[in-house]
Amino acid sequence: MINIITKENGKIVVEPDVKVLPDSLNNLLWIDLLSPSKEEKALIEKVMEIELFTRQESKEIESSSRYLENEEEVGINLNFLKRNIEGGFANEPVSFILKNNILITQRSGEYNTFTDTLKKINIFKPKTGANIMLTLFETRIDFDADLIENITDHITGISRDLVKDKDLERDLLIRITSLQETTIAIRENIVEKQRILSSILKSRFFPKDDYETIRVMIKDVGSLLDHTAFSFERLEFLQNTFLGLVDMEQNRIIKIFTVVTVVFMPPTLIASMYGMNFVFMPELDEVWGYPFAILLMILSSAATLLFFRRKKWL
Repeated sequence: MINIITKENGKIVVEPDVKVLPDSLNNLLWIDLLSPSKEEKALIEKVMEIELFTRQESKEIESSSRYLENEEEVGINLNFLKRNIEGGFANEPVSFILKNNILITQRSGEYNTFTDTLKKINIFKPKTGANIMLTLFETRIDFDADLIENITDHITGISRDLVKDKDLERDLLIRITSLQETTIAIRENIVEKQRILSSILKSRFFPKDDYETIRVMIKDVGSLLDHTAFSFERLEFLQNTFLGLVDMEQNRIIKIFTVVTVVFMPPTLIASMYGMNFVFMPELDEVWGYPFAILLMILSSAATLLFFRRKKWL
């Protein structure tokens, strides 16, 4: 699927028919490729005289593969977070090429970032593809901020559950671990954006009028990094608190078993003594022998419990 975005008579026009491309070059601002076919990619490369990134190239993690600039064009590969089947987030590469002030984007999935950007450019009417690229980055940074706020709300919820829930469950620890992985993924994405925005600030392909906007985005990205670091610290604290509470609960259970064992030791000793097969054991011939032995067992247990209470072990 291809969307051709042009500016005609002061209006933004979105045309899904790739056949209009050769006749729209004068007014062309943006070509958006969504899971394009080989034929569509070949046509774009021929008309625009560019070479699109392959899937393998867009996934490269080296900094040199993330931002490329030569005399004619700028190429950027950026990971977008996308929710997966398990409920977590996975990185999906999105490629940007800026040539002759025309933006070419290539992606494999739908993102609200692109939908929202289309709405925005219909309002502020960008002059060049560079303006649209910066708008895409601004929109994506806003999405990251919303995602971090959402994680913060989840962390607050876990904190409340940790205080209220007396029965600590494994699911709570899984939730904390899942949020830690999501926070790490967000941080990696934000650091990536920070490096790319710093490179854009030095680029000659972006007008000086946009430099202040780029600087503001860099500051926003920096503040998001601080938030992710704080969120990760909170998650580590909650994880340590959870494990500490689990240890306390286990110690409490072991303590109960220990007390029960110690309380029954004196009666067991007394019962063992009267179970000996000696001839001379006067209590065995007395009427009060059995009640005496039972009373002795009860008193020994009570004395042990009283000793524990005075030591404040119970």
